[in-house]
Amino acid sequence: MTAVESRPAGGGTAPTRRVVGELAKGPVHRPAHRPFGARVKAFVALTKPRIIELLLITTVPVMFLAEQGVPDLLLVLYTCIGGYLSAGGANALNMYIDRDIDALMDRTSQRPLVTGMVTPREGLVFGITLGVVSTVWFGLLVNWMSAALALGALLFYVVVYTMWLKRRTAQNIVWGGIAGCLPVFIGWSAVTNELSWAAVILFLVMFFWTPPHYWPLSMKVKEDYARVGVPMLPVIASNTVVARQIVLYSWVMVGVSLLLWPLGYVGWFYPLVAVVAGAWWLVEAHALQARAKAGLTGAKLKEMRLFHWSITYVSLLFVAVAVDPFLR
Repeated sequence: MTAVESRPAGGGTAPTRRVVGELAKGPVHRPAHRPFGARVKAFVALTKPRIIELLLITTVPVMFLAEQGVPDLLLVLYTCIGGYLSAGGANALNMYIDRDIDALMDRTSQRPLVTGMVTPREGLVFGITLGVVSTVWFGLLVNWMSAALALGALLFYVVVYTMWLKRRTAQNIVWGGIAGCLPVFIGWSAVTNELSWAAVILFLVMFFWTPPHYWPLSMKVKEDYARVGVPMLPVIASNTVVARQIVLYSWVMVGVSLLLWPLGYVGWFYPLVAVVAGAWWLVEAHALQARAKAGLTGAKLKEMRLFHWSITYVSLLFVAVAVDPFLR
């Protein structure tokens, strides 16, 4: 699933491997007036709250499965707060590192470090502080295994994905997505202080979910990525190639999601949801591939249909993870 026909996408430009910071751009000027409320919103925006919501969706249900019932609700609260702080710190550091290309991309041009509502120094200190506080928080209020996993996720996202993979390889989101899979381990270890094959299976579900979740969005905004030389797969490969990769990853993801049942970790409810939701995912993935093969582009490609469904899919799947123990 990693072999890719490396050629420019239709109408796109093959990216270089230069550091995008070498691109000429004007300095970011700090606004003359920075109201307190706007500043607070800007710092919250640095944490990327919508992304963190998705991470918590994969953390909390796993705690119910690990407990085979309702976990300690105070522990759930501590885990959610620690997870928000850790992921928020990682996201803030990601924006600090990527502020050069964010200024040149339409999708990210209004981020706080680009508009000057938050200075680069403030963003850096904010991200590091959240990372340190989250690690101590997890260690003292949850357990040190979860603390180590949270810190590992932060470092992987910032160093491996943002600083190394993102600007160098079309496989950036495949391997960089590992950081987004680790909340599954964090949720399980928060309850049990260890890991199990159930956690590994759900980790792999998220691993194979991430590329077909993100590539449709990358197809939509590939001109943005091409402009700054970030080699997302849709930038360097045709829509047909990208759609074929999406279908391959989708089949593996659905197959892996069903392993919880024969291994005895769930009853009847989870596999029912996994089959129905997975079947609908595959219908959407194959439909996108058919549209790509037909040469449809722009609004007719409808790549965002799969992107939006992917969020619904993972939400349904993990809600089923949480509910299943009560129906066995």
